[in-house]
Amino acid sequence: MSHAFRLGEFVISWLQGGVFEIDGGSMFGVVPRVLWEKKCPSTPDNYVRLADSPMLVQTPHGNVLIETGFGNKLTEKQKGIFRVRREWDLLGDLARLGLSREAISHVILTHGDFDHAGGVTMRNDTGGVELTFPAAMHYIQRQEWEDVLAPNKRSASAYWPENFSGLAVGENLRLIDGEGEVVPGVRLARTGGHTRGHQAVWLQSGGEAALHLGDLLPMPAYSNPLWITAYDNFPLDSVAAKERFLGQAIREDVWFLFYHDLEILACKLGGDGAVRQAFYSEED
Repeated sequence: MSHAFRLGEFVISWLQGGVFEIDGGSMFGVVPRVLWEKKCPSTPDNYVRLADSPMLVQTPHGNVLIETGFGNKLTEKQKGIFRVRREWDLLGDLARLGLSREAISHVILTHGDFDHAGGVTMRNDTGGVELTFPAAMHYIQRQEWEDVLAPNKRSASAYWPENFSGLAVGENLRLIDGEGEVVPGVRLARTGGHTRGHQAVWLQSGGEAALHLGDLLPMPAYSNPLWITAYDNFPLDSVAAKERFLGQAIREDVWFLFYHDLEILACKLGGDGAVRQAFYSEED
């Protein structure tokens, strides 16, 4: 957990949702390794290390959690497959901030992949699975929820039913159709691209603004709209969404928030896509 980042009246803290390694070719798609390795170092066997860092946004209207990490339900075999290097400790970080599970009032998922939604549910002390944040309303795009319930062949390996057990529309799950507000100053907007219902999160408070683009912008290295992952289900939609959202955010001098970067948690980008101001992690 790093020191808090202040955005107007909002206080943003990045929590420990896990650290894992993934094939670099999958993360950067058609971008040649000789180019992406300059911005994202890799292991000798071509893997890159990614953080899962859920963002706690403390607002005057409630505690909002953006993403949930990969949770505590992975088997030892899965931990080996995904090369887990640091375990999920989201609840421990919340406790260190003096917050309980019940203190989270809103949970936002950019999409349903297990490394973002795995912490929606947790394995309890008796081995059962329960909602991690029982008092929270959860937010996801309607199109994304439809695909979670009936995934295609490509997404079935990433949408795990146990990550969504206990969610019920109208009770603790709110489906967003395009755009919607969570609390004052926290807005959602569908981007598509990475998944059909992938969404972005806008934060605005005290004259300042920030944007979380989920897996369309997992780290600053992806500031070029053409740099997308091989996991993007609709690549041309990803490029178009990045051009639109990045262009607007750069023009408006907005902070970009990152879920997967180990070092840079937030930054401002110049018109050339280069980092010109950054907020760094204090994790070793």
